[in-house]
Amino acid sequence: MKYTRLLVAAFLGVAVCGTGQANLIWDVESAGGAQINASHADLEFNPASVTKVATTWWALERLGGDHRFTTLFGYDGSWNREAGVIHGSLVVTGGDDPDFQPENAFLVARELRQLGIRKVDGGIVIQGKFWLGWEGGPFKRSPNPAVRSLQAGERLLHLLDPDHWTADERAEWEEQCKRRGWDVGSPPAIAVSGEVHLGRGVLAKPLLRHLSNPLSVILKRFNVFSNNDIERIADGLGGAAQLQAFLREKLDDTDHKIRLETACGEGSNQMTPKLVVKMLREFRRAITAYNLRPRDLLPVPGCDQGPVPRMFPKLASSDYAGAMTLKTGTLGETDGGVAVLAGYFNTVMGGDVLFCVAATDAGDKIDRWRKREQRWVINLMIRLGGVRGKPCGAPMVLSDAKVEVTGLPD
Repeated sequence: MKYTRLLVAAFLGVAVCGTGQANLIWDVESAGGAQINASHADLEFNPASVTKVATTWWALERLGGDHRFTTLFGYDGSWNREAGVIHGSLVVTGGDDPDFQPENAFLVARELRQLGIRKVDGGIVIQGKFWLGWEGGPFKRSPNPAVRSLQAGERLLHLLDPDHWTADERAEWEEQCKRRGWDVGSPPAIAVSGEVHLGRGVLAKPLLRHLSNPLSVILKRFNVFSNNDIERIADGLGGAAQLQAFLREKLDDTDHKIRLETACGEGSNQMTPKLVVKMLREFRRAITAYNLRPRDLLPVPGCDQGPVPRMFPKLASSDYAGAMTLKTGTLGETDGGVAVLAGYFNTVMGGDVLFCVAATDAGDKIDRWRKREQRWVINLMIRLGGVRGKPCGAPMVLSDAKVEVTGLPD
C-alpha cells in the first residue's frame, strides 16, 4: 500500500506525456489494481494484436501449457518393404496443429525414409484438420476448411520432393541440418505419384506420430512475431465468439465493452485501456497455475527477436533490455488505424506496473505514434524512479525444437 501511494504521488499534478501527445489514451496501474495515472481509460478502442493476450490466456485455460497437438501419418493399401514402395496412399490425420511448418515436414520425411519408404504411388489423403505453413490470418486464408486442408496437403506433397524446393525451403533445410547435425547433402525424398484428396474415417495402417511443441512454446512463437495464424488455435476452441464470452466473464464486463470479431486482433475488435490492464493482471495471475510468467509467453525487448525491437528500438537497447514484457498492436486502416503498446515492468523500488497506451485514429502515421508511445513509456519509467531488469523468459524456439516424431507399430 505504501508503494502504491508513492507511485500515485509521482504523478500528482504531472502529466505523463509531453506536449503534442494529447491524442494518446492510457491506463497505468499497480500490480494490486490501484490506478496510478489515466487518460480516457474507459474509452472504447481497437486493441489490435493485444487481443492475442486474451487468446493465449484462453488456450492455456482450455488446453494447458503442456498440451501437444498430434498429427498421425499412415497408409492404406499395401507396403512392399523390400522395394520401399507403398501401393496406396499416404494418409495424414490432422490434429489441429497450428504450427506445423516445413521443418516439421522435413522431420516426418526423414523418419519415413528411415522406415524404408521411398515411394508412394497413390497420392496423399488428408483427413482431420491439417495445416502446413503460414496462411496470414483469418482474412487471407480460404473460409472453407476443406480447401485449406487440400492446400496444406499440396504443400506437403511439394516438400516431400527436394527437387521442387524453393530457395527459402532449401535454406530452411540447411539451417535445420546445422541445428541437428544432419548431412545437408542428403535431403529426405519421398516420391509421391497421384493427387491430394480429402478423406474421412480412413482406417490407415500406422506409420508415425508427430507431437507438436508444447502449447506454451507455440504461443510464445505466435506472440513474438504477432502472427495472425494464432486464429487457428481459437478456431479449435470455438472461435472469436467464445473468446469474447470467456473474456467478458473473466473481466466482469457487464457493460459489454469487449467486442471481438477475431481472436488475432485483425478486424473490428473493441476494449478499453482499463480493461486491457485488467486483462494483463488476470492473465498473469491465471498462468501461475502452469508455472508460467508473462515473459514466457509474450515478447521481451532485448531478449526476443521479432518486430518489437524494430518498432520500439530504445526499449530493446541496453538501458532497458529485459526490463519489460510487452504486447504490441497495429492496424493501418481498420477503425481509422491504431498503434497499441501494453505490458508490464518492474520499478527500482520493487513494484510491478501494468499499462496500456494507445494512439487511436493513427491513420498513416503509425511510425510517428510508435515513437510517441516509446517516449511516453520511457518517461513513465523515469518518473517512477527507473526500472529493474529481469532475466529473459522462455526463449522463442523454432517449430521443430521440442517436437517428438515416433514410429508406430504396424
